[in-house]
Amino acid sequence: MKKRFIEVIFPVKEVSEESVREKNIRHGHISTLHIWWARRPLAASRATAYAALIDVPNTQEEIEKKKDFISKMCKWENSLRREYIEKARKDILEKYGGRTLRVLDPFAGGGSIPLECLRLGLETYVVEYNPVAILILKCTLEYPQKYRRKLLEDVKKWGNWVLEEAKKEISRFYPPDGDGSIPVGYIWARTIPCQNPSCGAEIPLMRQFWLAKKDNKKVALYPYVEGKEVKFRIVGDGYEKMPEGFDPSKGTVSRAIATCLVCGYTVDAKTTRRLFQEGKSGQRMVAVVLHKKGEKEKRYRLATEKDLEVFREAEKYLEEKRERLMEEWGIDPVPDEELPPKETLGFRVQRYGMLKWGDLFNSRQKLALITFTEKVRLAYKKMIEEGYDEEYARAVVSYLGLGVSRLANRNSRLNVWNVFAEKAEQVFLRQALPMLWDHAETNLIDGVQGWEKQFSYILSTLENLSQIPPVRMEEEG
Repeated sequence: MKKRFIEVIFPVKEVSEESVREKNIRHGHISTLHIWWARRPLAASRATAYAALIDVPNTQEEIEKKKDFISKMCKWENSLRREYIEKARKDILEKYGGRTLRVLDPFAGGGSIPLECLRLGLETYVVEYNPVAILILKCTLEYPQKYRRKLLEDVKKWGNWVLEEAKKEISRFYPPDGDGSIPVGYIWARTIPCQNPSCGAEIPLMRQFWLAKKDNKKVALYPYVEGKEVKFRIVGDGYEKMPEGFDPSKGTVSRAIATCLVCGYTVDAKTTRRLFQEGKSGQRMVAVVLHKKGEKEKRYRLATEKDLEVFREAEKYLEEKRERLMEEWGIDPVPDEELPPKETLGFRVQRYGMLKWGDLFNSRQKLALITFTEKVRLAYKKMIEEGYDEEYARAVVSYLGLGVSRLANRNSRLNVWNVFAEKAEQVFLRQALPMLWDHAETNLIDGVQGWEKQFSYILSTLENLSQIPPVRMEEEG
């Protein structure tokens, strides 16, 4: 029996390089649908599947040509190019006498291997137990092949509908400034009271004070004490001069050990955690991140009483909406399930009194997320009323649901403000939920990291998946 190509030789270096490069690809890549930690690189999955199915050529010259073909075929930019994909499909069909092979992945996970088998023209089946993986697999393998371009058009249409409906309801909680600048983000700090009996001042817990730290733009919050209150000024490029000797990288807390800027008292880590667990911690909106259409740079200003008033209005509306949806849905729209037990690998927030999933979000974040969730549910209802097939409507709202998931990953009390890119980072920068002292809240309606931006990743990936040629199915019998 002739050996398969992969048994004899394989372009390991070239495929490995492409697999590493693939990590930086965003638009169109299935990794942007939903996080899946163990997802395999598409480049490696495509190359190994192909090399495992074809025979090794007879001559060294032909072997080198095949190696070169595999090295080029596995590149991201060639994943939809017909000269590579059609040739690969033809090679496999010729090897097996024109039969379409069937492949089963019993542990499909994030779908990389079955997707590449499908791309190579194989009749692909998967098995999974995890419901998140099932949703990812349906949105990666099943729906794009089944509904093609029509699905993309409807997902785009209803994604826009969801955004417009959400805007009507909650855009008032993200009011623009007088000059038309949009608040794209809010910088928050958790707080605890100083434990010095003669002080008791509020300590804003901030790991550092940078807002922007680029080669051509350095902006920071400068803390100063007035009476027994810590106040801030914005200093740096475009603002007042940064005070001499001020180091914005040194904050008020490190490893849960907090320092009071008023009296210099140090609160040990054990006491800090106890204050959080006893409900004696708080939160303080420190700054607002602004962006004006037509301008490239973001600007900053200190949070005002007006900003706090709007936030309190959002808190009040959340309670009203939450109660109404609880009656309609029969469940709490804010996730009230308990987090994993303390000391679960990677989970650290339980030490600080956050015991339920809903505790990971502030009131306005909860309001925004349950509003988008409600609009997705209403979109499904409206589709059915308009005569959509139920299965097809479920396919459309599956992608809308993935959009809401992306919003949650970008808008919690555990999102760090990236001072180099001036944006809120996703929660899962690593496989953990560590405590975060200061965090960024995102404007999900008009923000640069809001629905429009996050949903664009879903659309781009669906467009890519919809272009994979259909697989010829073998007749039974």
